[in-house]
Amino acid sequence: MTETKRLLILGGTGDATALAVKAAEIPGVEVITSLAGRTRQPVVPSENTRIGGFGGVAGLVAYLREQQVDLLMDATHPFADRISLNAAAAAARVGIPRLLLLRPAWERTAGDCWIEVDSHESAARVLPEIAQRIFLTIGRQELAAFAHLCDLWFLMRMIDPPRSDAAVPPGQVLLERGPFSLAEERSLLQRYGIGAIVSKNSGGAATYAKIIAARELAIPVVMIQRPIAPPGDIVATVEDAFAWLQQRLMPCEKI
Repeated sequence: MTETKRLLILGGTGDATALAVKAAEIPGVEVITSLAGRTRQPVVPSENTRIGGFGGVAGLVAYLREQQVDLLMDATHPFADRISLNAAAAAARVGIPRLLLLRPAWERTAGDCWIEVDSHESAARVLPEIAQRIFLTIGRQELAAFAHLCDLWFLMRMIDPPRSDAAVPPGQVLLERGPFSLAEERSLLQRYGIGAIVSKNSGGAATYAKIIAARELAIPVVMIQRPIAPPGDIVATVEDAFAWLQQRLMPCEKI
């Protein structure tokens, strides 16, 4: 009889959900999905889902050992650099294979007007020279970096509202979950008279329509670049992640 293998997927993205569903179809694989719990109504891929942090590297090491996890797949958001670093360190300490599923970043194309910066603070510094009405599409975690820009107006799109005690820049909060169509994004930019967009270079298709709309309307995009990924196995697609998983399981099945 084939020994059951336990797979922990660090999720929170659409790719993570797709990967969890696909991996659960493999006989002899038990999938556990972990979500950070930053959104109030997260998309839960299965009943075997935990929500909340681990408590750093030590907490994740303890969890991996307690749950007897055999394989770790990191499919978190490209900007969730802390958990990715913790996952790499914990997997190495426990001695189990780890994979990072990192979707490709968006690339500048003809007609794009990008101002590339390395942080939210850097994005805030360049905004006063660019526009007065800003479409802020970075979620709710980093709003404080822009709260001091009292002479600008911000349209802030996020899934959940900011905390009541959070520092928030002046403007309007728009609670929506992607994906968004090109027609919707074009209409939104025109309706609110947006002069510039601030976006993380998250990659993927779910929110890329805003980049196309900005290109069509000649609106500059302040593009926050990704943090450096930890070393180790990295793939760009769910299909490649699934192939990596199958390769790691093959020796086990022959025992």
